[in-house]
Amino acid sequence: MSRRRFVVAISLWSLVALGVIVPLVWLINNRDWGVALMLLVPFVVYGLMRLGRLLETWANTAHRSSGASGSDSTLR
Repeated sequence: MSRRRFVVAISLWSLVALGVIVPLVWLINNRDWGVALMLLVPFVVYGLMRLGRLLETWANTAHRSSGASGSDSTLR
């Protein structure tokens, strides 16, 4: 079950990243006003990093609760 969560988390993040980055890059490249969107790029990247961390936490909660030993959970 935990492996499925990892696959779902990676797939979801990849779809969101693709859905956000591709239109943003297209607008920057093809529109005159798209250059102004370059100011948003650091915030978009930060948001994708936060989303990735949240999905990683979500995927790891199933792994910890399903059968992780006590010493394994103290390492984090």
